[in-house]
Amino acid sequence: MAAKSRIVNVAALQFACSDDAAANVDKAEALVRAAHQKGANIILIQELFEGYYFCQAQREDFFGRAKPRKDHPTILRLQKLAKELGVVIPVSFFEECNNAHYNSVVVIDADGTDLGLYRKSHIPDGPGYQEKFYFNPGDTGFKAFQTKFAKIGVGICWDQWFPEAARAMVLQGAEILFYPTAIGSEPQDTELDSRDHWRRVMQGHAGANLVPLVASNRIGTEVIETEHGESEIKFYGKSFIAGPTGEIVAEANDKEEAILTAQFDLDKIKAKRSSWGVFRDRRPDLYKVLLTSDGTSNMPL
Repeated sequence: MAAKSRIVNVAALQFACSDDAAANVDKAEALVRAAHQKGANIILIQELFEGYYFCQAQREDFFGRAKPRKDHPTILRLQKLAKELGVVIPVSFFEECNNAHYNSVVVIDADGTDLGLYRKSHIPDGPGYQEKFYFNPGDTGFKAFQTKFAKIGVGICWDQWFPEAARAMVLQGAEILFYPTAIGSEPQDTELDSRDHWRRVMQGHAGANLVPLVASNRIGTEVIETEHGESEIKFYGKSFIAGPTGEIVAEANDKEEAILTAQFDLDKIKAKRSSWGVFRDRRPDLYKVLLTSDGTSNMPL
């Protein structure tokens, strides 16, 4: 009997953001349309693409950038676009919900349906990346979204450093992992360059879970006025798509706008994932230590 085949084409977008939301959304739409022309079914736009990465500074006026999910103009526009093109689009946005604020993604299906919300779970706090000032820790938990083309998991930027997040999404059936991102230079240390480390960690998630992985990052230099003067980050791009053994199948450079695409046979990958045995041989009964912060608290004697 011939093996089943379920083909999906994925895309990662990469571009420089201005601080003009309308212009950025126009750019994102143009690149989504171009990715569709290349055959993409699921198209990933980078993290918080409506403007500059404002978390370089702790400024109360930047809370004005947040909007509720309901009737969010960018989400509504991309729902219309997804329906027109018949593509799936995870959409990153700064969410306001009553008195809480989140770094969030909604997943829009190919018919324009809002399939649900994921709120970023791991919130960084360091020079240039002061997200704890703006974002509550996400409360949705990790999810797998059933889209027209595949069941997908979406993490957001700092989530990509945590193998537990990737495994949690794949355990729920995610067949492809997507990570919208905003990462670049470190304002406090010009010699620190995390790009290779960043990529290798996610290649490990793909290989450990035997699923493709798509990462979309921005490019360009952004200067933000902070309470201590100007802060500058040069975003290093290097968006990529990895296959189910962690191999790089498409990669952008650190300077140029890009539309990356790759094709995967999800049924073939599923068969390999099943035969490899990493999910058969898991021992959840031995992983209770993962529910602690220090490896010992509340552990049975």
